[in-house]
Amino acid sequence: MTNDNPFLQKKYGTPFETVPFDKIRFEHYEEAMNEGMRLDEEDIERIVTNSEEPTFDNTIIPKGDQTLSHVSNVFFNLISADTNDEMDQLAQKMSPILTEHANKIMLDPRLWQRVKAVYENHRELTAEEDMLLKNMYQSFVRHGALLSDEEKKRFAQLQTELSQVTLQYQQNMLKDTNAFRLHLTKEEDLAGLPETQTEAAALAAKEQGLEGWVFTLHAPSYGPFMTYADNRELRRQMYMAHCTLCTKGENNNLPLVPRIVNLRHQLARMLGYKTFADFVLEMRMAKDEAHVRDLLNNLLKAYKPTALKEMEEIASLARETEGEDFELQPWDCSYYSHKLQMKKYNLDSEMLRPYFELSRVKEGVFGLASRLYGISFRKNEDIAVYHPDVEAWEVRDNDDSLLGILYTDFHPRKSKQSGAWMTTFKQQWTDKEEGNSRPHASVTMNFSKPTDTKPALLTLGEVETFLHEFGHSLHALFSQVRFESLSCTNVYWDFVELPSQFMENFVIEPDFLRQFARHYQTGAPLPEEYIDRILKSRNYLAAYSCVRQVSLGLLDMAYYTLTEDFEGDVMQFEYEAMKDCRFLPPVPGACMSTQFGHIMSGGYAAGYYSYKWAEVLDADAFDEFKQHGIFDQETARRFRDEVLSRGGTEPPMVLYKRFRGHEPTIDALLKRNGIK
Repeated sequence: MTNDNPFLQKKYGTPFETVPFDKIRFEHYEEAMNEGMRLDEEDIERIVTNSEEPTFDNTIIPKGDQTLSHVSNVFFNLISADTNDEMDQLAQKMSPILTEHANKIMLDPRLWQRVKAVYENHRELTAEEDMLLKNMYQSFVRHGALLSDEEKKRFAQLQTELSQVTLQYQQNMLKDTNAFRLHLTKEEDLAGLPETQTEAAALAAKEQGLEGWVFTLHAPSYGPFMTYADNRELRRQMYMAHCTLCTKGENNNLPLVPRIVNLRHQLARMLGYKTFADFVLEMRMAKDEAHVRDLLNNLLKAYKPTALKEMEEIASLARETEGEDFELQPWDCSYYSHKLQMKKYNLDSEMLRPYFELSRVKEGVFGLASRLYGISFRKNEDIAVYHPDVEAWEVRDNDDSLLGILYTDFHPRKSKQSGAWMTTFKQQWTDKEEGNSRPHASVTMNFSKPTDTKPALLTLGEVETFLHEFGHSLHALFSQVRFESLSCTNVYWDFVELPSQFMENFVIEPDFLRQFARHYQTGAPLPEEYIDRILKSRNYLAAYSCVRQVSLGLLDMAYYTLTEDFEGDVMQFEYEAMKDCRFLPPVPGACMSTQFGHIMSGGYAAGYYSYKWAEVLDADAFDEFKQHGIFDQETARRFRDEVLSRGGTEPPMVLYKRFRGHEPTIDALLKRNGIK
C-alpha cells in the first residue's frame, strides 16, 4: 500500500477533517476500498467471536473502521459530480465487489444470530437506541437473513447484478446527454432567444472550438431554448433528442429497464413480498400501495379539470397565432405557455433574471437561514474542493460553534450528471472519542454559467431549486443525534423531501425577495410591480405541473406493483401507465423510462410519490409559519428542534405532529395552489 493514500491515514489533517481532494490520486480509490473491506471483515470477526453474551453495547453499537465508508462516499459522490472514463470503469469494476462485500456482512449467520439475540432480549433502551436496534434487525431481515443458505447465495447474486445494471443505466444517461449538441451557425436560427442564452451558447461553442452557437440537453440550455426559440423545427429537434435519450445506440437503456424492474421484484419475492412496492412501502410513512394510490388518485381528481383548462388556454393561443388548423405538439408547449404567461401577467424568467445574480442569491438564501435560525456562513478557501467551480463554507451556529461544512457546486459540465441534489461527504454522530462530529454536506446543481459579458444570472425557478437543495443541507447540518445511521437525512423516503420543499415556499414571499433581489448592474431592487406579478402568477400551470408529477408517480407504481416479471414493450407499458395524465398527442419513440434515473438508478423506486406526499406536509408546515410570520424565530426554532435536528430517531409522523400538533391534510396544498 502507498504511504500517501489519504484514505488510509487515521486523520486527514485538514481543516475540520474535510476530504483532502487536492491529495487524492485515482489509484488511491481502489487501494483504499480493498483495504477498507479487509478492515471491515476484521471488525465483524471481532464481534462474532466475542465470547460474551450478545448485548446492545457489544453487538449493535460498535462502529468499527470507517475507511471503506470514507472512500466509497467520496468516490460515488464524484461519480455523479465530477467523473471521467477512468472513474466510470473503476465503478463498473468495484460496484459488484462492494455489493458482494456488503452481502457477505448482512448474510453472515453468526452476526445475524447475535443481532437477533439482542433484539429478543436487551436492556432498557432509549428511544434512539430502540430505533437503531429495530432498524438493524429489519435491515438484516430485508437483506435476506432469514433465507436458506442456497437462497442467500441467489439473493446475493441478484443484488450484485442489480448494482451493476443500475450503475450502467446511470452512466448511459450521462454519456447520451453529453453526446448531443445542436450547433447553429446562422443568426436567424436564434430568433426569439434572449441574449443570456445566445451568449451562453456562444461560450459553449467557443469551449468546443466551434464557430457560432451550441445548445445542449443540459438544463440551463435545453429549457430556455424550448421556451424562447421561434424556430419550431429546431425546437422539435431538441425535444426529440431529449425525449428519446438512451433509447438507441451504445447508450441504450431500453434493455436495462426490464432487467432493473425484474431484479427488484425477484429480490422482493424472495423475501416474501408480493411486489417490490410492498417491500419498499413497509418502511415508509405511506405504509402500503393503497395509501399511495389514494394520494395520486385524489390529486388527479382535484387537479385534472383545472389542468385541462390550462392546456386548452395554451392551445387556443397557439391557434390564434398559427391558425385554426394548428395542432399543439409537446415541443410547442413551453413556447406557447410562455407566450400566454406574458399575455396574462407580463412576466417571464428573463425579465427577472438580472435581479438574481448568483452571489446575491447566495446572500439571500444564506441570509434566510441566518434570519430564521441565527446561523452564519463563512467561505473557507483553505478547504480543498474537488473542482474549481466548488466553494466550501463553514456553517456556524448562533453561539459560533461549528454546525458543519457546506460545499456548493452550481454549474453544469460534462463530468457532472444533470439535475440537482444534496449529498454528504460526512454525516453527523456523537461519541466519547470525537464528541459531536459535525457533518459535511454538498449541494450540487446545474445553473446558468457566467458568460464573457455577464455574471451567472439565475431564473426564479433556479432560485427555487437552490432553496430546495439548501433545505436538504439544513436537514443534514442541524442534525443532533447519537448514531450516524439515524442522522442527517437518514429518514423515511417520503419524509426526506419535507425540509427541502418547505424552503421552496419562500421563493415567492415578497419580504424574502426584498432582502436580496437587486439588479446586477444598477443595484436597483426588484420592482414592486414585478413582485406583484410574481404573486399573481404563482399558480400559473400549477395544476398541469401537479398532474405531470402524478403521471410520474403512476409510472413508478405501475412498474413496481407488478406481480409477474415484466416482459412487455417498455414504451407501450409507459403509455398505458400515464395515459390518464396525457394532454398532448403521443410522440413515437419518446420514452421517459430510459431516462427516469430517480426510479431506475436512484433511490425513488416505488417512492416517486414522495414528492407529492411531502408537498402535503410542506404546505401544512408552512401554514404554521404564515400564521406566526414567515420569519418567526420561535416557530423556526421548533421546526429545527422537533423536525430538522432529529433525523430518523423517531417515526416521522411523531416528529411532525410534535411540531404541528396534528396530522397533515391535503387542504393546505389545495388552498396554496388555488384549487380550493
